[in-house]
Amino acid sequence: MSTNSTTIYIKAEQNVELQSEDVYIKDIGKLVCSDEHVLAKVKAIKLHRFKDEKPKRQVISLLKVIEEINKVCPQASVESIGEPAVLVEYINVDKHKGLRQFMKLAFVAMVSFFGTAFTIMAFHNDIGINDVFTKVYEMVMGRQGDGYGVLELAYSAGLAIGIIVFFNHIGGRRITKDPTPIEVEMRVYEEDVNKALIETADREGKMIDVN
Repeated sequence: MSTNSTTIYIKAEQNVELQSEDVYIKDIGKLVCSDEHVLAKVKAIKLHRFKDEKPKRQVISLLKVIEEINKVCPQASVESIGEPAVLVEYINVDKHKGLRQFMKLAFVAMVSFFGTAFTIMAFHNDIGINDVFTKVYEMVMGRQGDGYGVLELAYSAGLAIGIIVFFNHIGGRRITKDPTPIEVEMRVYEEDVNKALIETADREGKMIDVN
């Protein structure tokens, strides 16, 4: 088939992570074309190469991608149905292995665990949860409690169950297929960060774009 009647559809992602220093068009999103020969040529177009002395993050404009496609297939039509720019990050997998990475993971896990425990205890101390339990026990039983009882045990169990339901995980297993509020907020945060990085690169002239 001639490229005169060929349309290339490209759906670029907002952010992609690569383990290769070379960035090709096939890496930044999905491509569809009725001509398999043209599609193979387009996928093999190199857009960028990461070097040791340069940052491992690069923003590539879709206009630049279209320009490179037109150089290889000048008669083809390109339709972009994705993001206007792509944030490409190079990840060196070998660099993130070993004892050092394990120690970082353990440190973050400990900070998260003890930080959360301290926050819960500080909150309970601030609202005087023990006094609340004492008052409730006196109102129901008509006398003061002689120590920790059903209220404290039920509250502790309910707190643990509530945390499990909120995070939608028990160990490594998901309770339901729905995303948790934390996952939703992380996706929103990730999208905002990507947009900020892309806009910053554009303003500073560091985006790979057409002249």
